[in-house]
Amino acid sequence: MRIIMRKLLLLSVAGLVGLATTAGASAHQGFDFGKWRDRQLRKASELLFGVKKPLKESSTESVDQATAEADPTSLATVARGLNVRVVTSDPNAGANIDMIALWPNDSHPSHLIVCNEIDDTSLPGVQRVRLSDGSVETILSGTIACDPVRRTAWGTILVGEENGSSGQVIEIIRPLETTDVVFDRVAGTASGGTGAANVASRRALGRLSFEGLALYPNGVLYYGDENRPATGTPGGAYFKFIPTIPWLGETISDLSQSPLAAGTIYGLRLGKRSDNTDYGQGSNTGLGTWVPIPPALDPSAGQDLRAQAASLKLTGYYRPEDLEVDPEALAAGRVRFCGANTGNEGEDHNWGEAICFTDGTLAEATANTAIPEAQYLVIGTPELAMPDNVAFQPGRGNWILHEDGAGPDVGRNNDLWACLEDGQDDDSLSDGCVRVATLNDLNAEWTGGIFDTTGRNFYVSVQHNVSGHGVILKITGWD
Repeated sequence: MRIIMRKLLLLSVAGLVGLATTAGASAHQGFDFGKWRDRQLRKASELLFGVKKPLKESSTESVDQATAEADPTSLATVARGLNVRVVTSDPNAGANIDMIALWPNDSHPSHLIVCNEIDDTSLPGVQRVRLSDGSVETILSGTIACDPVRRTAWGTILVGEENGSSGQVIEIIRPLETTDVVFDRVAGTASGGTGAANVASRRALGRLSFEGLALYPNGVLYYGDENRPATGTPGGAYFKFIPTIPWLGETISDLSQSPLAAGTIYGLRLGKRSDNTDYGQGSNTGLGTWVPIPPALDPSAGQDLRAQAASLKLTGYYRPEDLEVDPEALAAGRVRFCGANTGNEGEDHNWGEAICFTDGTLAEATANTAIPEAQYLVIGTPELAMPDNVAFQPGRGNWILHEDGAGPDVGRNNDLWACLEDGQDDDSLSDGCVRVATLNDLNAEWTGGIFDTTGRNFYVSVQHNVSGHGVILKITGWD
């Protein structure tokens, strides 16, 4: 660390000398401090981001199907110093592979558990990818728009449906022993295949368009509704689930023992002034309250959380997407998680944002005694637009933002951005971002990126790419 700080100091001194020279020489020529700052980020990229040279701009290329089939790595261009290899391009891999969980752990994974975001219930919805050879097997079909995946501390997998007011969360135990099971999403039951008893619908979490799942070890879960505003009704709200029986660390052998089987849901409403009454448009950051959500009239169906958000006037955002727990905050006993509100690039010039939430200590969050707070981390721009998935990089503590932009409509590909955490400066925003990868397929997007515990191996999907089937890449070389 001392060596890194010395190098950064030398770079800073050199940069300040350059700044003085440039500013003096161009005092009457419109010196652009912002561009100078961006250059400093790129010059210090190896120290700050672990890449030798970030990409200056997005690719505008779009490879054809034959090229992508022959060499799936052609779908991506990465920053200098990074390397790409194919984890799988198996024809059986779902065409819309979205989020990814490492199994059985983040340190020595043998498999990836993935969602396939498709609307055809006859096609695979949840699959596993064996890392040793890239082979793909189907765990579950019958889902619609399977999007988020999380591995729980008690040894199960959670997946969710991004499907409006009928979306639900499904829990799977023994995912390597569950094969070709068919899920009945109306009844919430599973049958056929091998291990149908390993699957359960979690109606206690309610119904909405699930994407982000910020799951804590005791079962406290934060999640958002991937919904845009419409005719004056706010966009997607954020929710919190507190288990009736939090997980205490014991091994579970049956899904009935999961902390997600029963609990209470709360919705986020920002605005604390005048006895918590200044909520509504304009209160999208700052302090707030957790508003209790009434129990569902039919627990077997689950509560319609989108309807409750409108009724209770919960704080809304433009399409809440992925959520990721801040593990450094968790290690200190605090709750902090960050995610993305995608916005709309092409029609609205709403570039989206990354946003972080805090909720006191984990004990306070579980007792629901903390005051929640929301603050922006990254404000979107025409270059960093429509962030969707978010990944925390262990070791460095940076955040990797995945773009899901307008592609052909704006004439550039989607990128991966590495963003610094906020430092000790006056604001609460990231101290800067650099572009670390770009796609070469204008109709594809990055999804599901996740690091192992080293922070050096990054698994990421190239969703709905030109090959017509799933492609998962592994990006290495992070210093």
